[in-house]
Amino acid sequence: MMLLQLFFEFFKTGLFSVGGGLATLPFLYEISDRTGWYTHAQLADMIAISESTPGPIGVNMATYVGFSTTGILGGLVATLGLITPSIIVILVVAHFLKTYKDNKWVNAAFYGLRAASVGLIAAAGFAVLKIALLNPVAYAESGNLLQLFRWKELLLAAAVGVVLFKWKPHPILVIVAAAVVGIIFRFAGV
Repeated sequence: MMLLQLFFEFFKTGLFSVGGGLATLPFLYEISDRTGWYTHAQLADMIAISESTPGPIGVNMATYVGFSTTGILGGLVATLGLITPSIIVILVVAHFLKTYKDNKWVNAAFYGLRAASVGLIAAAGFAVLKIALLNPVAYAESGNLLQLFRWKELLLAAAVGVVLFKWKPHPILVIVAAAVVGIIFRFAGV
């Protein structure tokens, strides 16, 4: 029964997360809240790992969650659940796109999907920023507004922003530097 639930949860994610890996994040947060298979902190760690390793975030997360809940078979089933909708949609779209590639309604639908993708990715970005830069638990416990912010992380984000804006380093250098800084300053497990 757990394997069926894993497949179904990640099938829904794969079906509705138009726009790639980051678009899966709102769905992954919702799965976390509803099932308890992983925490938001574990998801944040997985995002960090997925961004610095090959493979899409959604696939990495599905494999991780499936494996951690029911072992190797669970990892395979959850991953298959996530990618099956894409395979089906690609096959259907490829078939119809040949026939209707110049149709104004088809072009309008693809144009609308762009907006949906941007919205999902923006929601994911805000969710990641909230986890990385805010500490609502410390604020709730202390009542001190200064405790709401993760100051070390805010300073790092500002420094990264300056470096990216001023020098525009190669993305691989940014990933390696972020991994090194994360290890040295122990940013994991936010």
